[in-house]
Amino acid sequence: MTIKKQTASRVATSGHTPVAGNDKIMNRYDLICRLTARLTHGEAVIGGIGNTNFDLSAAGARPENFYMLGSMGLACPIALGVAIAQPQRRVFALEGDGSLLMQLGCLATIAQRAPKNLCIIVFDNGVYQITGAQPTPAAGVADIAALAAASGVAASAWAADEADFERLVDQALGAAAPSLIAVRIDAQPAVGATDRDPVQIRERFMRGIGVR
Repeated sequence: MTIKKQTASRVATSGHTPVAGNDKIMNRYDLICRLTARLTHGEAVIGGIGNTNFDLSAAGARPENFYMLGSMGLACPIALGVAIAQPQRRVFALEGDGSLLMQLGCLATIAQRAPKNLCIIVFDNGVYQITGAQPTPAAGVADIAALAAASGVAASAWAADEADFERLVDQALGAAAPSLIAVRIDAQPAVGATDRDPVQIRERFMRGIGVR
């Protein structure tokens, strides 16, 4: 789907004016479970702050998971660092729309460095959910996939539904360039919570990716 087609048609749903082909509202926990079920070769997953990493934790305790605590917008930069340091390992960054919009410059840096083993998954609910559901620019004017493509991450697409999400994840697992998958999600809170011990999170992750 071209950027022009992506941005041409929008329909109001749950505070969004969603992109054409992006009219299916999915659930973040369900999608994360679908993702982790496909990770069978020690892939690293960096979970952005708040409900994103809460649902990542609830989906299953993997030593290769890293959970962000209070560092908004840094899941993608951290994932980029891991991808560069361990080019043989597939790396996924899980972010919310608000967090990614805070750190848009990382997309151009990722495009410039072009790590083939990095995939960004953006869960777009159009709000800053943790702080009171204030609307983000993605609720009205900002198209996450188009922003990524314009920054140089050419393999950027909206997932049309759950099956399409799984297809895009499978593509990312074999890709030769960085990619971004954007998904529209509902307003459901996370189903669990992350253990908020930064030292344990760091040490478990470092052991999980073999640097301890």
